[in-house]
Formats: sequence, C-alpha cells, structure tokens
Amino acid sequence: MGDPEVDEGKRATLRRFAAVGAVGPLARLADRDEEDESDARDAITGYLAATPGAHFSKVRDDLGLGTGETQHHLRRLENDAVVESDRDGDYRRYFPAREFDSFEKVALGVLRRETPRGMVIALLRDPDASASDLATDLGVSRPTVSKHAADLEGAGVLSRGEGYALVRPELLLTLLVRYANSFDVATLQFAREADRYISVDG
Repeated sequence: MGDPEVDEGKRATLRRFAAVGAVGPLARLADRDEEDESDARDAITGYLAATPGAHFSKVRDDLGLGTGETQHHLRRLENDAVVESDRDGDYRRYFPAREFDSFEKVALGVLRRETPRGMVIALLRDPDASASDLATDLGVSRPTVSKHAADLEGAGVLSRGEGYALVRPELLLTLLVRYANSFDVATLQFAREADRYISVDG
C-alpha cells in the first residue's frame, strides 16, 4: 500500500493546479468520467499556464506524477489541442496551445535554463555588460559565458557584434516579469525592479 500522506500531498498539488486549469480558457476537456484523470489533466493544463516552456521531467516532478502517467496525459492534451510541445535540444518543452509564437517559445526555453536566464537578466540590467562582467555577475567562467552566448545567438535571442545585444529585449523582460514566480528568487527580485529597465520612446 502507498503512503497515504504522499497520496494526499500529490492530490493537493494536482487540485491546486487543476483549479487554474479548470477555470482557464484552456479547459476544453469533455471526458469527465474519471475524477483522478480529470484532475491530472486539469492540473497539467493549469501548471503549463503558469509555467510555459517546462520540460517533461519538470512537469512530472513538480506535479508528483509518474512517468507513464505524465506521458499519457500530455499525449491526450496534445491530441485534444489543449497543449503543444516543441523540441529544445535534449528536452521537449510544453506550452498552452496557440498562446505563444515561435520566438516566444524559444525565448521561454532559454529562460528556463539558469545560466542563460541569468545572462539575459544581467544584459537587461546593463546592456553594455561585457563577457567578463557577465562572468563576474553570475559567478561562472568566461568560457561558460562564451558557450552560452553562442547558444543564445544560435537561438536568435542574442546578437554578438561589438559586445552582446539582446534580440527583442522588451519581450524578454515581459516574459520574465509575467512568469517570475515560475523561475527563481533572483528573477522575482528582478521583476520587482523591472520598471527601471523599460525604455519609453519620445
């Protein structure tokens, strides 16, 4: 027999996210025959509304689901056009269907990675930051910064000419602020001060 405390903890997590999924615009599931299955699918829907770009393992682990269970529900949600996914290197990332364009999906995939996210935040704070500045700020080596900068350039999020320049910085800022709760404490801190980095034309 399973541990009832574990089961109750899992059920509470599912219902918390299911509440978001069930009332959101993505709640289009007609099959309500089995409560647990319905809760799990609504939970995944709600979770992805709050955490777009999460990869398979994160969805599974954060919701306390089994691997096969997660695969089953994600496949069902994709078939029902509630959720869609894109390949990102070794990961498959999941999004609410029809909510994000291709650049936004790539950007969210980038922001789900700790060091690239830190580089984006540092460059939003200081667009003139050098590779050395970024390395110092993030506590990583310059080769690490260079490697991630090349990846970001390949993803179309960064251009490298005379220094580093973010592509569509205000969109990156918007995604960081909108989904700050799904990242980390450093991102939450950045979100609280983000109005300093919004450029106003005119």
